[in-house]
Amino acid sequence: MASAHADPRTGIRYVGPTDQDIAAFAHPLPVEALYGVGRAQAAKLTGYGIHTIGLLAAVPAATVQRVLGGRSGRELHQRARGIDPRPIVPTGLPYSVSAVHTFDRDMLDPAITHAALVRVATEVAATLRRRKQAARALTLTVAFADRSRLIRSRTLDQATNHTHDLRTTACVTFEALALQRARVRSLSLRAEQLISADQAPTQLTLDSSRENQLRAEGVIDAINRKFGPGAVGPAAAFTRAC
Repeated sequence: MASAHADPRTGIRYVGPTDQDIAAFAHPLPVEALYGVGRAQAAKLTGYGIHTIGLLAAVPAATVQRVLGGRSGRELHQRARGIDPRPIVPTGLPYSVSAVHTFDRDMLDPAITHAALVRVATEVAATLRRRKQAARALTLTVAFADRSRLIRSRTLDQATNHTHDLRTTACVTFEALALQRARVRSLSLRAEQLISADQAPTQLTLDSSRENQLRAEGVIDAINRKFGPGAVGPAAAFTRAC
């Protein structure tokens, strides 16, 4: 239920662990918002004047069981009170992460095309870091005005979720296409062969510039979580910088 009321900027809705926290969030919601309450059950409950989850929680369990049936009534009454003994089974993370940019018109300007490529690479990298994953391969898809497509894949030297690494690989892959006056309709970048970020190798480096880039990523991610995706990004996303 919380995810249905998440902050659109972050996709997160936090509900505290106490009974008071749960009640403050769930009890004002309509009874049909409770997981497991179908249309017929909601009609029965509202027919008895039970319009909200809070009212359902306040009604004696025996009464709910008489209205909805023994097992169903017991389970829904417990859920209304924030009690759900079912084990949590986490779903697996996606096997790929992708981003796409479609131009408003067929694009001939290489500077604008490269800037769009930087934006999609930046978006893919940020998504990987948010999911605590790293990619071992990238696939670039370029769609043209005549609806034809070119698809190229590259294996990375090592798994990464860093913006600079993914952007560089994307740009090198695009440049290798050697497009001349091509009318580009859209660009799509997909990160593949994902692993947990904890499994990605970390190389020691004496390159202060790279170290600064990696530190900046954390700050940029925090700002974008607070103010929305794209609030802060590389200047290269607006100029040719590949």
